[in-house]
Amino acid sequence: MDSIRTVGVISKPDAREARTLVPALLTWLEARGITLRVDPVTAAYAGRSDGLSRDDVPEGCQLVIVLGGDGTLLSAARAIGGKETPLLAVNLGGLGFLTAISTDELFPELERALHNEHRIAKRRMLSCELQRGGEVISHYEALNDIVITKAHIARMMDLVCNVDAHFVCRYKADGLIVATPTGSTAYSLSAGGPIVFPSVGALCITPICPHTLTNRPVIVSDSSVIQILNLAADGDAYLTIDGQVGEPMKEQDRVICRSSRHSLSLIRPPRMLFFDVLRQKLKWGER
Repeated sequence: MDSIRTVGVISKPDAREARTLVPALLTWLEARGITLRVDPVTAAYAGRSDGLSRDDVPEGCQLVIVLGGDGTLLSAARAIGGKETPLLAVNLGGLGFLTAISTDELFPELERALHNEHRIAKRRMLSCELQRGGEVISHYEALNDIVITKAHIARMMDLVCNVDAHFVCRYKADGLIVATPTGSTAYSLSAGGPIVFPSVGALCITPICPHTLTNRPVIVSDSSVIQILNLAADGDAYLTIDGQVGEPMKEQDRVICRSSRHSLSLIRPPRMLFFDVLRQKLKWGER
C-alpha cells in the first residue's frame, strides 16, 4: 500500500465512547501530518464543520477508519464502492463480528498501518440485480447478504430459486437469504444457516421459516449465478441489502445474485484469527 497521506473517518451516531475517542483520534492523525476526510457524525463529535457525505469520505484516501458496529462498517463498505482502500474497523457497537478491533487496539493498529505492517483480510462482496420486465432497474453491492422478505403482515411468500440452469426449489417461506461467507454469521446464522470460513469460495441460500421443514440452507459455489423469482403480489415482498438499503418488489420481479468483482480489504488484529472471533463473540467454550 502507498504511504498513508489521507485518512477517512466514519463514525456511528450516538456512541458514548466516540465523544472522547474521535477528538483524540483526529488530533493523533493530524499531528502526523495526515489529511482528514470525515463524515458529518465524526465532525460533530470533534466540533468541526467540515463533514462530508459518507459516500464522499473514501475519495482519495489510503485508509478509512470506521468507529462503530458492524452496521456502520457495512455502510462504509458500500461507500468505498469496490476501491482497494483498506478499512480499519473499531468496535463501538454490540456483537461486532467484523469490527473486531477494540478501542485499546486502535492506536497500536494505526502505528502498524502507517509502517505498512498491518494484516489485511479480503472479503468478497455480492452483486445483485433487480430485474423487472426483462430490464435491470436496480443494482446493489452487499458485503453480508441480500434478503427477500415479507413487506407487511402477510401470508408466506412463494419464491422460485434457480442456481445456474438448475431449478432448486419453490420456497413457501417468510423469505430467502443469499449470504456471503462474511454474512454467514449475520442474519443467515439466525435463520439456521451454517458458519462459513471467510476464505471459502461459496454462497449460502437460507430460507427464513420455511413451510416445508426439510427446506434447509444450501451452499453453492461462488461462481454460481443465483436467480430468485418473486411470486408474491406487488408490494408484498421487499428486497434488502445488508439490512440497510433496498426497495419494494413486484410480482414476477427477478433478483440475480452473483459474486462481485469487488472485495473489501479489512485490517485485522495481528493475533486474532477467525475462530478466536467466534469464541469471543459467540461465547464458545475455551480450552
